[in-house]
Amino acid sequence: MASTAQTQEFDSGITMGEVLARFPGAKRALFAAYHIGGCQSCSYDNEETLAEVCQRNEGLPVDEVIDHILQAHETDRKILIEPRELAEALKAEPSPRLLDMRTREEHEAVALLGSEIYSNDLLQDIFGSEQKDRFIVMYDHTGDKVLDAAAYLIGHGYRNTRALRGGIDAYAKEVDRDIPRYKLEFEDPEP
Repeated sequence: MASTAQTQEFDSGITMGEVLARFPGAKRALFAAYHIGGCQSCSYDNEETLAEVCQRNEGLPVDEVIDHILQAHETDRKILIEPRELAEALKAEPSPRLLDMRTREEHEAVALLGSEIYSNDLLQDIFGSEQKDRFIVMYDHTGDKVLDAAAYLIGHGYRNTRALRGGIDAYAKEVDRDIPRYKLEFEDPEP
């Protein structure tokens, strides 16, 4: 079940921007269940309330949509691996296969030791030769895009795939302060 802090004040008046900030997988969950947010005809503005989006999409029951977002969030939490858990796993043999979802430039500037840049060629290699039970950990910069990629591999039978919560940035803050932290020009500043 979702924590009290996550569900607190989660009602029909919450903006879509707040929903996406608190529940990163909500965009995927809304599209999969209700075809909301996946294309221009069903998109929404971050300032729209959840109630407005539900009303505009065939009058969906807001409570049902909230329950779906919370259930999807719990599923996403099972995919995540904490930075400290990853640090421990990297000490074990065999260590997890690390897949870096960031750009080549980001990877060359700073990366977790032994990680591989995710690409279509690498994906085909995984599909062709990787054992389905192999422990795979995927990461990006701040953890906001990696859940979709991990869910994709899990959906293809790689059930031991995890996404690093908070990305390499959280790993640098919480585990290895020697890893340089950085900001991309288009990122929002930290609160």
